[in-house]
Amino acid sequence: MPTAEPAASVVVATRNRGERLRGLLESLRAQSLPAARFEVIVVDDGSTDATAELLEREKRRAGLTLRVARRPRPGGPGVARNEGWRRSEAALVAFIDDDCLASPGWLEAGLEVARSNPGAIVQGRTDPIPEEEESAGPFSYTIRVPSLGPHYETCNIFYPRELLEQLGGFDTEAFPGGGEDADLAWRAIESGVATAFAPDARAFHAVHRLGPRAHLKRAWHWSDTMLAYARHPGLRKAHLFRGAFWKVEHYGLVRVLLVPLLPRRLRLLRRWFVWRYLAELALRGSAEGRGPLGVLLAPYLVLHDLVELLAVVRGAIRYRTFVL
Repeated sequence: MPTAEPAASVVVATRNRGERLRGLLESLRAQSLPAARFEVIVVDDGSTDATAELLEREKRRAGLTLRVARRPRPGGPGVARNEGWRRSEAALVAFIDDDCLASPGWLEAGLEVARSNPGAIVQGRTDPIPEEEESAGPFSYTIRVPSLGPHYETCNIFYPRELLEQLGGFDTEAFPGGGEDADLAWRAIESGVATAFAPDARAFHAVHRLGPRAHLKRAWHWSDTMLAYARHPGLRKAHLFRGAFWKVEHYGLVRVLLVPLLPRRLRLLRRWFVWRYLAELALRGSAEGRGPLGVLLAPYLVLHDLVELLAVVRGAIRYRTFVL
């Protein structure tokens, strides 16, 4: 008797996150949607830790239809996701990251919104893992998606497989360092595809503690992402602050950097720019440092903003678009 086609294919790209991946797979085993109604495809993107052994054990366990593909050399998350969805069998492909946990109703909620919006891209809500957020520090990062767009992150999103075929999947050649998820969504939107938000399709993203140096290194890697702003005017309009600034923090920093160029007669404006930026730094330091002593982070925050701004400008020059 033939096996029924799954209602959803869950695609996960992973590399050297064995323990995180274990948690994700456990959360997928706990889905309210019966296990027979979905499949999980994990693409191991050249892991060098114990991920391969973990996946072999997970394949032997009951309660999850798990298929595994292994790439001998890492090609990046977009390459791995492309391989994953092309192996899928369901009409709906659900992407989730290997450092996320899916809520028990994640798949059911995503499927329900997808059925109500045929052909649409469905984005789920993403919050930090609560237990990890409580102990997060100033050199941590996570992902929050409280509402629809504008970047359509692949940590929690549902695509019709037919749409992925039409678009050719993620453009990994043009986006080797990130931004391919936003590009894919905006190519679809610009072709007339609708989008919808599924607040009950909740995923919880890890809070990664990087340390000061690695946090700066991450700030420097955003250059390739600027291609998405060059390609998609809709993304620019939806995201950029005052039509040009990638982050509101960059706006404050650029104003301070321009102070020496302002005429002396505008001394009140010059002072306002400086004091406003310092006040915002103090508030950010207190918030990220979780207390009044967080204001001591101000010099580091300036350095971080400057590195990030330079990365954005570098990408803007490379792709001939105006982003700061």
